[in-house]
Amino acid sequence: MGTIVYIDGFNFYYGAVKGTPHKWLDLEALSRRLLPRDEIVKVRYFTARISSWPDDPQQAVRQETYLRALSTLPLVEMHFGHYVTRTTRMPLATPPDRGARTVEVLKTEEKGSDVNLATYLLLDAFRGNCDTAVVVSNDSDLAEPVRVAQVEAGVRVGIINPHPARYRSRRLQGTFFKQLRPNVLGQCQLPTTIQDGEGAITKPSTW
Repeated sequence: MGTIVYIDGFNFYYGAVKGTPHKWLDLEALSRRLLPRDEIVKVRYFTARISSWPDDPQQAVRQETYLRALSTLPLVEMHFGHYVTRTTRMPLATPPDRGARTVEVLKTEEKGSDVNLATYLLLDAFRGNCDTAVVVSNDSDLAEPVRVAQVEAGVRVGIINPHPARYRSRRLQGTFFKQLRPNVLGQCQLPTTIQDGEGAITKPSTW
């Protein structure tokens, strides 16, 4: 049956990719590099489409370019949550002796990706779509679906932590564990230009 890889895009981005020159990542190549002995049959990528902000009006365009590039990879299947932006009041880290001790901020949260990942992990496990599942995330909210997939469905579940090792969630326990090493990302990049049915897809210049 082989191995299915589940990548928590939001957790992965903030743990391993943000601030690096490795955003143009080939998720199939990365999965094979991390699991060289596995027969990988699918890579499920869980993310949400972002909106552009005034200080970075091209960020949504860059993301859409990357998603289009990922769609050329035959094993990658994308699943979308959504972002919610709301105004909320937060306490100041260092409040003044006088005056307001809170500030109004815009807070953006991703919704749905962790639930989607848990859903497909359990669907694949109970349907017998894989004998090994590998979750690329450090989100402790996934601890219970990981446990159920192992105990109730009898599937081996590996955990790959995309965050620095010192931040590893000990609640997220799989059949086996691997730590993502930053140098691996640079070795698993997509070609600068890719062709699909619509024409050329080119890596964003700022990436």
